Amino acid sequence: MNKLEYVLTYFVLINIVSFILFFLDKEKAKRDKWRIKEKTLHTASFFGGVFGSIAAMILFHHKTRKRGFVVITFIALVFNIFIYYNLYNYLML
Repeated sequence: MNKLEYVLTYFVLINIVSFILFFLDKEKAKRDKWRIKEKTLHTASFFGGVFGSIAAMILFHHKTRKRGFVVITFIALVFNIFIYYNLYNYLML
């Protein structure tokens, strides 16, 4: 595999992990059980899983009413787009 394939594989996997974390947190919230820390959810977003995070937020209606959480997720989106863009340019040279 070349470098681009490794990067794409990483981003697909981290987005799946992020999506699953949000799903698990939502299910635990419904059952009033132990929850996943918001810091963990944000970390997954900033490490490349922001698209999985946003998809789960919309699909499960999870954390969408928490303005601070949504703002940090938006910042993670901007950060990820910046990273994706720069990685793509670096790898395509």
